[in-house]
Amino acid sequence: MKPKKRITEADYIKANRIASRDAEIEEHGHPVCHKRVHRSKKIYDRKRKKAGDKGLPFLVCLESNA
Repeated sequence: MKPKKRITEADYIKANRIASRDAEIEEHGHPVCHKRVHRSKKIYDRKRKKAGDKGLPFLVCLESNA
C-alpha cells in the first residue's frame, strides 16, 4: 500500500504564490514587477531628460521673407 501524500506548508505556500501570480496576470494583462523602484518625475534625472530629447541637437531658425 502506498503512503498517503500529505500537503506540507511549503507546498501550500507555493500553490498560493502561483495562483496569486496567475490572477495578477489576468487582471493586468502582463506580469507585474514589485521589485522595481518608483522614480519621482519631479527629481532631476539627466539620463531621462536625454532620452526625452529626440529632436535635433542644435537650434535651427528658419526665416522666410515672403
